[in-house]
Amino acid sequence: MSLKDLPPDARPREKLLARGAGALSDAELLALLLRTGTAGRGVLQMAQDLLDAFGGLAGLLHAGADDLKRVKGLGGTAKRAELVAVLELARRVLAEQLRERAAFESPTAVKDYLQLHLASRAHEVFAALFLDAQHRLIALEELFRGTLTQTSVYPREVVLRALHHHAAAVVLAHNHPSGSVAPSRADEALTQTLKAALALVDVRVLDHVIVAPGQALSMAEKGLL
Repeated sequence: MSLKDLPPDARPREKLLARGAGALSDAELLALLLRTGTAGRGVLQMAQDLLDAFGGLAGLLHAGADDLKRVKGLGGTAKRAELVAVLELARRVLAEQLRERAAFESPTAVKDYLQLHLASRAHEVFAALFLDAQHRLIALEELFRGTLTQTSVYPREVVLRALHHHAAAVVLAHNHPSGSVAPSRADEALTQTLKAALALVDVRVLDHVIVAPGQALSMAEKGLL
C-alpha cells in the first residue's frame, strides 16, 4: 500500500503535522525520509524492512553509506545521502551538547556520541575525547586503528595530543567489532597504562567507554578505572 492509499489522518506527513513527531513510529519517520518505495513495495514496508535489516533504529543509525548501498531500493545516491546526512546531524547535535556543558552531566550523550562515531567500524578504533577544565568537549580524535593492545596504542602519542589541546581531562574510547562491550584484561591494562602516563602531565582520565552497535559500556561506572 502506498502512502496516498492511506486515510489522510494515517499518512505520516499529515500525522506528524497534526499530532507531532512523537506520534509516529520509527518506520513512519523513516518513510518520510525515504519518500518513495520500490516496485511492489510501498515506502512504509521498505522502511520497516530497512529497520529489520539493521536490527532497529540504533543499528540503522550506525550503518555507513556502503552498508545502505546493499539494501534493495537504496542503490542510488539520493536516499542514501539523506540517511547519512541525518546520521551526521545527530553527531553534530550531540557534539554541541558536549561542548556546551560538562560531559558527565550527560553520560548518555557521551555514550551516544561515541557510538555514532565508532560503533559501526569493521575494525577496532581507539579514540579520545579531549575535555577542558569544566569537562566540556574540545575535540574528538581517532588515534589508533587495528588490534588494540598496550603495544599498538602509544601512551606518548596520547599525551602529546592532550597537551596539544591543552586538555584537563580525557575520555578514552574504542569499539568492539565483535558486538560485545565486555572489557578484556588488555582493555583494563591499557586503561591503567594511559591513566598513569596522562597523570604525569596532570591530565585526568575520567572514563574509558567501549562501544558496539546498539550498546556502550563505561568502565568508570563498572568501577574499572
